[in-house]
Amino acid sequence: NHDHFQNLRAELNQTLSFKGLELLQTGELKLAVVATTISEAEERAGRLRAELTRRRVHPDVLSFCRSELLKENYFHAILEASKSVAQKLREVTGSSLDGSKLVDAVLSLTNPLLVWNSLQTDSERSEQTGFGNLLKGIFGMFRNPTAHDPSIRRNYSEEEAMDLLTLVSFCHRRIDAAH
Repeated sequence: NHDHFQNLRAELNQTLSFKGLELLQTGELKLAVVATTISEAEERAGRLRAELTRRRVHPDVLSFCRSELLKENYFHAILEASKSVAQKLREVTGSSLDGSKLVDAVLSLTNPLLVWNSLQTDSERSEQTGFGNLLKGIFGMFRNPTAHDPSIRRNYSEEEAMDLLTLVSFCHRRIDAAH
């Protein structure tokens, strides 16, 4: 049971942190900075969430991957966060499409469902197309591989998770600003 394993791993990592160790999702132990107090061990376990809160990451991102972050399950946090962008696009536009087809329909230059500008200049059209390419990149690089590959084949670091969740937050804010 994957969720049970992640819960046990999170609990074990709090204890292991007192010996300067961390159990990875792959089952391997790695060296870590030694924790000296219980609060330090708990803080380390919630470090990613605390940093995302400090960065004021969009609340929709946190709501989609709250349980994964608490378990330090970066693989599934990345998957859920990337899925949140497509879900938001569907909710805002009423579309039932997904992936590239969703992005193409929603951000079309000829009949867009969402825009940020008048699409009159090359720069404005480029912005629209660029945001669509960014969303397709997130789906292609993060959502699709994590949806199809076993988590043991993809070991995302805390830093990678933080970068992607921050990028997804940017996307949520852009969608919120569209009309």
